[in-house]
Amino acid sequence: MEIETWMKWYKEILQNFGFEKEDDEKSAEYLNDYLKNKFNSSAENKKAISLSDLPTSENIIVFGAGPSLKKHINKLKPEISENSDKFILISADGATTALMEENLVPHIIVTDLDGKLEDILKANTQGSFLVVHAHGNNLEFLKDNLNNLKNILGTTQSYPLEYVHNFGGFTDGDRAMFLAVELGANNIIMAGMDFGEVVTKYSRPDMENNIGPADDIKKLKLNYAEKLVEWIKKNYDVSIYNLAKK
Repeated sequence: MEIETWMKWYKEILQNFGFEKEDDEKSAEYLNDYLKNKFNSSAENKKAISLSDLPTSENIIVFGAGPSLKKHINKLKPEISENSDKFILISADGATTALMEENLVPHIIVTDLDGKLEDILKANTQGSFLVVHAHGNNLEFLKDNLNNLKNILGTTQSYPLEYVHNFGGFTDGDRAMFLAVELGANNIIMAGMDFGEVVTKYSRPDMENNIGPADDIKKLKLNYAEKLVEWIKKNYDVSIYNLAKK
């Protein structure tokens, strides 16, 4: 998505959610400075990466944290296991936990660091690249956790900076979709992306139950996520198959 096109979406999002652009920019600047200072770290302990460092394939599976996630993982797992070099797996934040429970390590994790951090860290140590998002509500998460992570590509929902990109997208799930397009996918399978009114423990690790009703803010976020995925379908020559809609 061209940045000026995205900024029209972003202006509307700021208004509807009451977010402050300055807070997003402050967080993005912190992440940019961190990655700039770490970019030349040694290869064996590389902190910051470029977009070209990310693995890619014409076939990408994006895993969201919706209620259908585990069912979809179990459906896809035999094909992934038998053809491990055919697919790139991108998990949206908390979906990482569900994949790790099934001994599947995502190639890329798109995260604002509010998923289950121990699983994100475990996957990172086992080879997952991290596309870490900076926004106004997660500056403290960045400060507390960046030093424990490696192979990080930064993103923002405001204007991009030298080491912090904006490929389009708002939630972890639809940002993962825009990343898949940026990586050149011809075919994208969406797993666990229901866009409904139910959230899971993978999306909200602090929930007491495995599933529960989405609050109004979460419903609005999912509504934007779905609209942004529809925008991708209309504006890119890419085949998208949503398992939750079949």
